[in-house]
Amino acid sequence: MDAVLRDLLPKLRCPEKQSTLREATAAELDALNAKIAAGAVSTVGGEKVTEALDGALVRAEGDIAYPIRRDIPILIVEEGIALGS
Repeated sequence: MDAVLRDLLPKLRCPEKQSTLREATAAELDALNAKIAAGAVSTVGGEKVTEALDGALVRAEGDIAYPIRRDIPILIVEEGIALGS
């Protein structure tokens, strides 16, 4: 994660629930990217995710990840990715 983003992280909030966000772990990111490669990931808005993520911010509840692309967090509700099964 970019140093500027890391400094801003304590101030960022989930756009839906306003809960805190944390950086996805390497294991979480690897698992998510493996599912993306298998064609098994869609956004909350229903769009198929086809590109591997550079990183992700996970909301406090642990159920949604917001993608980071080119060091920019995409904090749009419809762009969130459900985590879990």
